[in-house]
Amino acid sequence: MIKDESLISENMKQSASLFEKACEVIPGGVTANIKYIAPHPIFMEKGNGSKLYDVDGNEYVDYLLSYGALILGHGHEKVFEAVMKQMQESGTTIFGTPHRAETALAEKLVELYPGIDMVRYTNSGLEATLLAIRTAMAYTGKPKLAKFEGHYHGGYDQVLLSVNPDMEKAGDALTPNTVPESQGIPDYYVENTIILPFNDLEATEKILRKHATEVAGVILEPIQGGFIPAEQEFMTGLRRITEELGVLLIFDEVKTGFRLSIGGAQKVYGIKPDLTALGKVLGGGFPIGAIGGKREIMMISAPNETRDILTAGAENANKTDGLFHSGTYNGHPTVLAAGLATINVLEQEGTMNALFENTQTLRSGLEEVYRNHGVTMQTVGMGSIFNIILGEGTIQNYREMSYVDTKLRKKIDYELLKLGIYIKPLNRYSLSVVHTLEDIQRTVEAHDKALKRVLK
Repeated sequence: MIKDESLISENMKQSASLFEKACEVIPGGVTANIKYIAPHPIFMEKGNGSKLYDVDGNEYVDYLLSYGALILGHGHEKVFEAVMKQMQESGTTIFGTPHRAETALAEKLVELYPGIDMVRYTNSGLEATLLAIRTAMAYTGKPKLAKFEGHYHGGYDQVLLSVNPDMEKAGDALTPNTVPESQGIPDYYVENTIILPFNDLEATEKILRKHATEVAGVILEPIQGGFIPAEQEFMTGLRRITEELGVLLIFDEVKTGFRLSIGGAQKVYGIKPDLTALGKVLGGGFPIGAIGGKREIMMISAPNETRDILTAGAENANKTDGLFHSGTYNGHPTVLAAGLATINVLEQEGTMNALFENTQTLRSGLEEVYRNHGVTMQTVGMGSIFNIILGEGTIQNYREMSYVDTKLRKKIDYELLKLGIYIKPLNRYSLSVVHTLEDIQRTVEAHDKALKRVLK
């Protein structure tokens, strides 16, 4: 049975019923833990533009946008047209062979992203970061990975560490402990993953110099959690240090790709990472990932004629040579058609600027409302993504979020759901090119109403 029914709106009874039914056949009633909202998630029926509609007929202005993936909003006509055209003209959804769109999208990514010379496709951002780490280890011959505390790179053993650690287990801020975030993670990964303090260049440098002979790569979100930006000095220094130590720098741009600029965070910061992982926006609403990087690094994944591990009886003379990467759905024609269509829309003159201007308009409007209610609040983020922080001072890393008033924020977010503003409680806001000034005004007014309710 659902607990804490006080959080349920009277207009969400069908969602509650469907959740109880789902719990009978799906563990926890959801197919991904992140989809859960207490006391039950809201089941959606359809989407259109900037709006979502749930099974009870309630309309929401959507700022989750599938965790930022839908930068063109729901059901954009250009994406639909491209997808239908691909399937109709090709006569199939997938070839299982190379096709033209693979090269076309790769050429576009090489053009847009400073750190990308060559591209390989995967089926998710998770797979992209996984392949990037394997590539770094293969290229350098070193066995360990360094990641930053508070950064998320996917739900697999190697990086599901110190994403949201308990402060009692996290250790010293300058030398963080490696803390598993799930049951079932082998000790091997705890022992071979080094945790770094984000936005602290001096402490990070000390750790990297100590482990320089072991660390293959440093992976990070340029914008932690999609809303805490790295300082320019930190990014510049990190690039200098990793180059000096022979450690590959991996940008996880799954969240930031196309959202800070059409060339991602690396374009904004003027930094060329050795490897880049992309996802979310790149798929235009379909599952996709991509890894890009320097030519000499990427070429180690090129097929070796003397090695075929998937064909029984094939010659395997050089079993330790090269890097294996494969996947039936890599470079899926339908997905790449959606991705190319998305990028084409974003490249239209004025589109990105308008998106950023609308985002700033919303941020300014929200800050004014909270100020009028006497609530200490700031919006933190870059480009078309930000979060609402109820607290003072600059937020530079995971630990500084512990001083934020999340209890009040959560109450406000639940009221917003009842008022038709869709954001998972405590999550960041993402805007699309189809959010209008009317949507923004409606959102600001909803926050005003929500504050009145929770502060009464």
